[in-house]
Amino acid sequence: MARRCEVCGKGVIFGNRVSHSNKKSSRKFKPNLHKVTAIIDGSKRRVKVCTKCLRKLQRA
Repeated sequence: MARRCEVCGKGVIFGNRVSHSNKKSSRKFKPNLHKVTAIIDGSKRRVKVCTKCLRKLQRA
């Protein structure tokens, strides 16, 4: 399963790690995901949600 929020679609973003000598190497910025049980369309579902979207959901 992908590292992606099921509400907003936020996923992994790529960038550069920059050392003191200004060398660049690849790195990943991962979203802060949590598995929660939420009520979606009137039924309980386990979803992966980022922390920003936790406030939007109705928790079961």
